[in-house]
Amino acid sequence: MINIYQLFPRLFGNITAQTVINGTIEQNGCGKFIDISETALTAIKDLGITHIWLTGIIRHATLTSYSTFGIPESHPAIVKGIAGSPYAICDYYDVDPDLATNVSDRMQEFRDLLGRIHQQNLKVIIDFVPNHLAREYKSVMKPENVKDFGEDDNTNVRFARDNNFYYLPEETFKSPAKITDNQNFHYAEFPAKATGNDCFSAKPSIFDWYETVKLNYGFDFENQQAYEGEDVPDTWKKMFEILHYWAEMGIDGFRVDMAEMVPVSFFGWLIPNLKTKFPDLLFIAEIYQPHLCQLFIKVGFDYLYDKVGLYNTIESVLRHHQPAETISECWKSLNGIDAKMLRFMENHDEVRLASKQFVSDPLISLPAVAVSALMHRGPFMIYNGQETGEKADGAIGFSGDDGRTSIFDYSIMPQHQKWMNGGRFDGKLMSKDQQNLFSFYRKLLHFRLENEAIFAGEFYDLMWANPWYTEFDPRFVYAFLRYSHKQKLLVVINFHKTEARSMRVKIPEDAKELAGIETINNQIWITENIFHKTSSVIFDPNTLTNQGIQITLEPLEITILKLHTNKLVE
Repeated sequence: MINIYQLFPRLFGNITAQTVINGTIEQNGCGKFIDISETALTAIKDLGITHIWLTGIIRHATLTSYSTFGIPESHPAIVKGIAGSPYAICDYYDVDPDLATNVSDRMQEFRDLLGRIHQQNLKVIIDFVPNHLAREYKSVMKPENVKDFGEDDNTNVRFARDNNFYYLPEETFKSPAKITDNQNFHYAEFPAKATGNDCFSAKPSIFDWYETVKLNYGFDFENQQAYEGEDVPDTWKKMFEILHYWAEMGIDGFRVDMAEMVPVSFFGWLIPNLKTKFPDLLFIAEIYQPHLCQLFIKVGFDYLYDKVGLYNTIESVLRHHQPAETISECWKSLNGIDAKMLRFMENHDEVRLASKQFVSDPLISLPAVAVSALMHRGPFMIYNGQETGEKADGAIGFSGDDGRTSIFDYSIMPQHQKWMNGGRFDGKLMSKDQQNLFSFYRKLLHFRLENEAIFAGEFYDLMWANPWYTEFDPRFVYAFLRYSHKQKLLVVINFHKTEARSMRVKIPEDAKELAGIETINNQIWITENIFHKTSSVIFDPNTLTNQGIQITLEPLEITILKLHTNKLVE
């Protein structure tokens, strides 16, 4: 069972109390590798985490100058925000100097962090950004035998199989960034390269990924034709060497950014070749086209984002009055790959649950979080600050006031700071509501790790057996079984914000048979677990199917019932 903590080091360790709009690193502060201390990692592990996704650790475009350390400066016309996007990579072999206490020792500081994480028996995931890189990519840390991207390109043609980039011959790139006073915004790029979001124009818009360039994997966009032959394109080889470099350093897995924008044949070659030497290496694909899921699993990905399916559906249940019963359509559409889906309710791309753009009160989101975490065996992820109710209030810079903690600017997480408490991670500054929220996440994450029905069991959706015309309200209530040979769990969740729901939940005969719900002396014991004090009730097994179990749920209540064949609690 995998529980992932997405940790953005720039944000995670920042203890600055007050920030300014478009503030510099000196004004707004920045977390460091050293802030992810043994104390911090112990607290993260105690939360119930097994894997840490370190986000934004590869060196990327930024307006903070490190030229005195031999690091090229980034042109302001092609950087988003002051800190810059962590997905505009400038050097695949380097780490972000912002995160180092001593910039010259930044790589050793990162290796030390890897050591601290592994000492806690936690795994490390980092980003692999294969689709695009910064317009001014220049590696200063690459091995001697490695050539930079584009170094041997034929820039006179739009496409060549072994070019690393796509070109627009005879055209000059023009940045859409706004010109400010007293700054030279002229950025020279001739010929222009295609922009990262498949924009084949020398004049991308402000809404394009204009700070990045698209990488060429031997796919001719003009003729919609992929390469053929035994020898693989040059970009494939370069990317293999990059991932081999990080895997050899001790990285345990890669979250692959915008995987669906890269030819899937590349992953079909890359992943098996890497796993020959690193068999336990984990690959997670950021993917938004459900019809591609089966293909990406087939070529070797371990897990895929479940954004368009479960996340979007649960968001609509929470925010737009969509019936809870529509959640059932998510697992049906997956055709048996449920255990391969990474579930989440927050990440750096999504609006914060506690923000005014979502539901404002993080406690309102807990039914959604519980469904996301408990439905199947796949990984579950939380984003740093989610467990403390981070609100992302106000604008800090480039991204504006959009309900997200900015990834483009030097920013802070005020609610997270209350848990961090100056590096003590004792939570003594948290409010009572924050403590309750934190406790919920800790219980939920540990429950996933400690209960066989969750980490190794099967899923049975009970919604079909409890339609609207019975004593059940599928508009607001979602119910399902999780079961293994040793353990049977009934999960019932009320999404209504203000009203209790009294109901009878029926468990049909085929569900009882599949789950192996047997009886002793014609009795079944049912005990409440995790979110309530333990109590027990005896049921005639026929009641489960005919009348159903009588349950009353308060607003936003989540209950998990254990079904036993005797009074002993498993």
